[in-house]
Amino acid sequence: MAEASYDVVIIGGGPGGYNAAIRAGQLGLKVACVEMRDTLGGTCLNVGCMPSKALLHASELFEVANKEFGTLGIDVGTPKVNLPQMMKQKAESVTALTKGIEFLFKKNKADWIKGKGKIVGKGKVEVTAADGSVQTVEAKNIVIATGSEPTPLPGVAFEAGKVIDSTGALSLPAVPKKLIVVGAGIIGLELGSVWRRLGAEVTVVEFLDRITPGMDTEVATAFQRTLTKQGMAFKLGAKVTAAKSGKDGVELTVEPSAGGAAETLKGDVVLVAIGRRPYTDGLGLETIGVTPDKRGFIDHDHFKVADGVWVIGDVTHGPMLAHKAEEDAVAVIDTIAGKYGHVDYALVPSVVYTFPEVAWVGQTEDQLKAAGVAYKKGKFPFTANSRAKINHETDGFVKVLADAATDKVLGVHIMGPQAGEMIHEAAVTMSFGGASEDIARTCHAHPTRSEAVRQAAMDVEGWMMQA
Repeated sequence: MAEASYDVVIIGGGPGGYNAAIRAGQLGLKVACVEMRDTLGGTCLNVGCMPSKALLHASELFEVANKEFGTLGIDVGTPKVNLPQMMKQKAESVTALTKGIEFLFKKNKADWIKGKGKIVGKGKVEVTAADGSVQTVEAKNIVIATGSEPTPLPGVAFEAGKVIDSTGALSLPAVPKKLIVVGAGIIGLELGSVWRRLGAEVTVVEFLDRITPGMDTEVATAFQRTLTKQGMAFKLGAKVTAAKSGKDGVELTVEPSAGGAAETLKGDVVLVAIGRRPYTDGLGLETIGVTPDKRGFIDHDHFKVADGVWVIGDVTHGPMLAHKAEEDAVAVIDTIAGKYGHVDYALVPSVVYTFPEVAWVGQTEDQLKAAGVAYKKGKFPFTANSRAKINHETDGFVKVLADAATDKVLGVHIMGPQAGEMIHEAAVTMSFGGASEDIARTCHAHPTRSEAVRQAAMDVEGWMMQA
């Protein structure tokens, strides 16, 4: 097959890759995206962010119907889970999104080359299609956007339907009676929440003595308390050393992280959610003299890893988040096109899509203390927010951290309803170097949950008015 030639060839069609392709098309570059899945969108759209949010939404409504409708004066009888229909609507939503990316590729004149991409030398990418046919494309620039995959747990082998990763947890054929989640990070807690709401007894085993590493400790403590109140059990400071599956389920051998006697936990299904690792399998990095670091990440200098080779998203350093990959994508293509590309990694928001949601941007109180930064803190509870109170969703609070001398906002942490939507007010303020007073003196509509952010900002200077 004759070689095609492009300005940019992107390996990987996830949030980093497909946004890079769209941006390149917008800027008039001839671009192709190589993706080995049958659909575009990568982990996020196919087996990650989007399907998990579909199940989180459905399971949250199921729980509300069971526990809240009667209180609200809505009598509908006892709701029942129709899991096949729940999975069907999830799949339909995912299909619509992936088809949407195909449309955007056509709109922006970006080619999709179906198959597994491999770098075979400077400016050359070999693509092996599903039928085994091979073609080579030439590129002035190659962008590596291969993303990440679930990290396996040593001593615990995956087994379909019994010991599963996050992908498996999105398509269980039945609600397990007992689900054990290994890892108290965002993925484990979100998927654990889905199955708990649908009827599973959920126990979370975490190596550390706290949940959600990276989250502000005060928020994490309150978050765990709320999840426990909802029915989720936690076994912290514990490591899983072995798993044995049988016809009755899975037995996990668990030991204290600090050492001590082992015990056995039994569950129908075990979800291993201890994080993700970069995916570079068979990528051909050796042909361009690039070696990943000991954790598998590809280092770069402003996205550049070699002459004409660039890297973005989960496969390189920074938060392993879809929106971070999207920012990388725009920055790298702008750079390739001769524009100025930049990402401020200090202002990438994080969100946990449980109920309540938890969202944060900037530094935690722990980080400020460790760095010896003098700061002021404002805090406001959702129990005092009119909209949250009237909607019976009062768990959580907003915390604003500001520089003690300049009042510049250093971090904002929200645990509460729609926290993932509210965090962007803080992100925008911080991107302009704004002060807590800027938020405090900006009129917020009433009654809204966002007023809690304003009240917390007021509290930085001690003039919170609603609590």
